[in-house]
Amino acid sequence: MTSDTSLAAALAAGTVVLDGGMSNQLESAGHDLSDELWSARLLAERPEAITGAHLAYFEAGADVAITASYQATFEGFAKRGIGREQAAELLALSVEAAREAARRAAAKGVTRPLWVAASVGPYGAMLADGSEYRGRYGLSVDELADFHRPRVEVLAAARPDVLALETVPDADEARALLRVVRGLGVPAWLSYTVDGDRTRAGQPLEEAFALAADVDEVIAVGVNCCAPQDVDGAVRTAARVTGKPVVVYPNSGEAWDAETRAWDGRSSFTPEEVTGWRASGARLIGGCCRVGPEAITGIAAALTP
Repeated sequence: MTSDTSLAAALAAGTVVLDGGMSNQLESAGHDLSDELWSARLLAERPEAITGAHLAYFEAGADVAITASYQATFEGFAKRGIGREQAAELLALSVEAAREAARRAAAKGVTRPLWVAASVGPYGAMLADGSEYRGRYGLSVDELADFHRPRVEVLAAARPDVLALETVPDADEARALLRVVRGLGVPAWLSYTVDGDRTRAGQPLEEAFALAADVDEVIAVGVNCCAPQDVDGAVRTAARVTGKPVVVYPNSGEAWDAETRAWDGRSSFTPEEVTGWRASGARLIGGCCRVGPEAITGIAAALTP
């Protein structure tokens, strides 16, 4: 079961552990994610697999499950012949799959609070061409808001504990997303993907984080889907600029090749790093691509008082 305590209250009280990469957990279970819908395809074909992946992370020590809706969009589903009504049902199912995993975790003896974060990936994720690591799509803030609004409203109506506005490469897209979440009645976190001290689109992180400083709906600001070595500076900047709890969940350190749709290089992420991130202001900590349940267990252990 999920918690009666809000995630914002939990962050004010201490540190919360996020899950790891959904795709690598599904792939390790033998599922093919090679098409453009990525893990979102399994919402239609194998939703039980999604629940199983969430459960593995809850049992590994994660307190928050991020839904399999990162690449789930009306436009992406339409390319597969899935109409808007069914697409909306699949978006809502992404939240329910995580809720079901929390119920199963409780039934198996997990007693700590558990939360569900509905993933809202960037526009580039729908394109499936790696542009979420570049930004600058050639769209205005208004156009980006129009793209994001329908699915954000559907996800919000499914009543997740928080909306995860994640892997955002561009401050313009952040402006659009922050406009969309205002007044929905669901808290959100905003997480950029970064390169050094700048967004992937090249804007200074200080300016990018400042966009969320006065947005009441935003309960945490930070970075994800980036190299582990880029986290320290980003955490300090986010904490200083916004005064909000910081969310961090980097990749393993390997690099994504958009042309071959494969990871290259070696892992450089170690769970021990998280204590330094916490000291700098991080309160919501986990892993992204190629970070699995074993690493999440290590993070949870490192953050245990």
